[in-house]
Amino acid sequence: MSENPFDLTDRVAVVTGGYGVLGGSMAEALAEAGAKVAVLGRRQEAGEAKAEALREAGADALALTADALNEAQLRQACEELLDAWGRVDILINAAGGNVARARTDNGPVFGLPFDAFDEVVRLNLHGTVYPTLIFGEAMARQAKGSIVNISSMAAMQAISGVLGYSVAKAGIDNFTRWMAVDLARRCGAGLRVNAIAPGFFIAKQNRGVLVNADGSYTERAKTIVAKTPMGRFGEAAELQGPVLWLCSDAASFVTGTVLPVDGGFSAFSGL
Repeated sequence: MSENPFDLTDRVAVVTGGYGVLGGSMAEALAEAGAKVAVLGRRQEAGEAKAEALREAGADALALTADALNEAQLRQACEELLDAWGRVDILINAAGGNVARARTDNGPVFGLPFDAFDEVVRLNLHGTVYPTLIFGEAMARQAKGSIVNISSMAAMQAISGVLGYSVAKAGIDNFTRWMAVDLARRCGAGLRVNAIAPGFFIAKQNRGVLVNADGSYTERAKTIVAKTPMGRFGEAAELQGPVLWLCSDAASFVTGTVLPVDGGFSAFSGL
C-alpha cells in the first residue's frame, strides 16, 4: 500500500452522469485526488463544460458522449477512453434519478403508467448494469479496478410515491453484491464493487418536490428532515469522502458493501 492510500494520482476514472449535482461533485473530488476524469453522459455540451471546468482547476479531464442505456455508444466511449489514457481504474455509476411521470404522490399506485415504470427502472438499474459490464471488462483485463454504484434509502425502506425508483435501487444493491462476488472470484481480488446509499439531498430532479417557490420546505421535505437524526438534508460534497475511500487503496479489502451516507436516516425508527 502506498504512503498515502487515498492518493489517486494518474488513475483513470469514469463518472457517468458526471455533470449532474451529485455526479459532478464526485468528479471534482476524484480530480482533486489526482485522478484523470472522464465525464460521461448523453448531453455533449454539458459534458464538455464539466470537463473544461475540471481542466481549468488543473485536472486531466475529457468528455465522453454516450447514453448509459446504449450499448454501442458505451462501447465507443470505452474505446475512446482507452485510446486516450490506456486503462480504466475507477467507474462511478452516478447516472440516474427519478422520472416525474413515475411518481404516485397523489393517489393509489394503480394509476402508475407502465411505460413510466419501465423508464425509471431502466434509467437507474440498466443504466448502471450496462456501463459496469463494458468498463468493468476493461478493468478485468487489468485485474484491478474499483466500481462504485449509487443506491438509495428507497432501497431499504418503503418511501411513498417512488415505486419504480425504489425497485431499481433495490436491484442496485443486489447487483453490487453479485458483481463483487463474481469479479473477485473469476477475475481477481484486485477488482472491487461497492455502492453508496445517499440519504436525502436536494438536486435539480427533486427540488420541486422538496422546496416551495418561496424557498421554504414542502411538507414532504419537513417529514424527511424530521426522520433524519442530523436534522437536515445532505450536501453534495458530503458524498466525496465515502466515494474517495471506496475508490482508493484505503478500501482494498472492501467489496460487496452498500454504505449509507444519510445523516442517520436508516438507523432511526422514528421514536
